[in-house]
Amino acid sequence: MSPPNRAENESKSLRDSLYRTAHILALVTIGYNLIEGVVSVILGLAGETLSLFGFGLDSFVEVISGLGILHMVHRIRHNLGEERDRFERRALRITGASFFLLTAGLAFTAAADLWQGHAPETTFWGVIVAVISILTMQLLVHHKTKIGRVLDSDALLADANCTKACLYLSVVVLITSAGYEITGVGGLDSLGALGIAFWSFREGRESFEKAS
Repeated sequence: MSPPNRAENESKSLRDSLYRTAHILALVTIGYNLIEGVVSVILGLAGETLSLFGFGLDSFVEVISGLGILHMVHRIRHNLGEERDRFERRALRITGASFFLLTAGLAFTAAADLWQGHAPETTFWGVIVAVISILTMQLLVHHKTKIGRVLDSDALLADANCTKACLYLSVVVLITSAGYEITGVGGLDSLGALGIAFWSFREGRESFEKAS
């Protein structure tokens, strides 16, 4: 009887360790998005960079989503169930509605900027923020995916895919910000904002689908 008990205890210990790591990753995601949101909004306003400003607002919405994910990790860890509860469904609906509002605001403002020929003062900080975000999100995606696969958890893998969407968003900001710094074509910043609006719409739609 001893060997099975030892193996069972080791399996439980590994599982607890992985869920603790998943919990830490969820906290890191929330903290990073909060800091990124504040920095991006401030620098976006200072440089009149719509894409960076919108990126910051998107990060704030991701904080709401992250709270639902943090709760999810805690629930799965203690109950072994992956069915979403009322708190998570509510967080997903709030997240979805916020993404849709962000989509509408960015699309309207970007279209107005294109019409008026507005150009930002600088997109240098957009490049810096985007590079840092890409590196951070890549690390988070790697570790979240690894843990999700080991635990065979669809919910944790879905969280990794959500983080991957943030990675793609960072790439959009990097391309348009670097493009403006190189070419000076002001419309690139507005196109970057439209790219963020597109991804925000997709994330909003997915949030409502998950809540259903």
